[in-house]
Amino acid sequence: MNEQKIRLSDIADELGLSTATVSYVLHGKTNMVSERTARRVREVLEQKGYLPRAAEVLLGENPSKIIGVVVNDHEKYEEHILEDAFIASALNSLSSETSKRGLQLMVKPVKSLDEIVSFSTMWNLEGLVLIGFCNADYGKLRSQMRIPFAAYDSCGVTAERTCSINIDDRYGGYQVGEYFRRCGHRRVLCISDNDVDMDKERLDGFREGFGYGGSDFMLIPMIKNDRMKFYNDNLKLLENYTAIFAVSDFYAVDLIHFLDSNGISVPQKISVAGFDDTPLCGMVFPSLTSVRQDTAKRAECALESLRRLRDGEEIESTITLPTKLIIRESTRSL
Repeated sequence: MNEQKIRLSDIADELGLSTATVSYVLHGKTNMVSERTARRVREVLEQKGYLPRAAEVLLGENPSKIIGVVVNDHEKYEEHILEDAFIASALNSLSSETSKRGLQLMVKPVKSLDEIVSFSTMWNLEGLVLIGFCNADYGKLRSQMRIPFAAYDSCGVTAERTCSINIDDRYGGYQVGEYFRRCGHRRVLCISDNDVDMDKERLDGFREGFGYGGSDFMLIPMIKNDRMKFYNDNLKLLENYTAIFAVSDFYAVDLIHFLDSNGISVPQKISVAGFDDTPLCGMVFPSLTSVRQDTAKRAECALESLRRLRDGEEIESTITLPTKLIIRESTRSL
């Protein structure tokens, strides 16, 4: 059904609302309306198959062949979400995979779940890949959307027409901990901005690999300026450790720069390892030891899972891909 067959005003009349109210919901401005009203509008939009003019021109009468990728524009990215090395690497792999399949990729950074629902409705997407959300978000999204979605780092999603494309975070962390132990380190530190979901898996794996007696945990601020101040305030404490494991390459590289600016050499004084094996690892000096995940394989699994969900096939609700420690110059044996 296209916009000539049903207009925004028709939907507004059916619901007894103003056209402006319906438009607010369609474009994700749900702070302007109640949650109940927004839900009623979305339900009718989906039932009627309404498409805005821009989407209708793009899609015509054919299936959309558009895969949406939604990334959580969390405050820690400080408005630079698409510049993050992990996000950029994941998007690059998803772009390559969609091209192979004759599909189009549409990327949307969002700050709220309501934006995801509006995005999927507006463009009549064939499926969604969600990156950077927590487990509590997925059930809520499933209740508001009919299209299938694949979630990265979800720690298991059981909702209908949904799958989790995960990596073995725990074993990745385990490999770092076991490596530090073999290198002769006895006082080691884990750093992260949280201790839940995938980060918890990485931290728990690290502790298991190293041995529970000798590893400490430091919760660091998400915002860079706050983090630098925190590191300065805890510089003496950091110097007590001979090795530090950061749960992402971003935080590992960030820490190396801080240590270097304070005359603390890596790895001569402190070994540093990260996680994800993004291109950042080869751009920092010394090059960063990290846990590799296969972003190309992950994209392939996500797109294939979406295809099978769309076609009504039964699939595994969770796919877990392997991780591998890549040793570089930022770590050494004592």
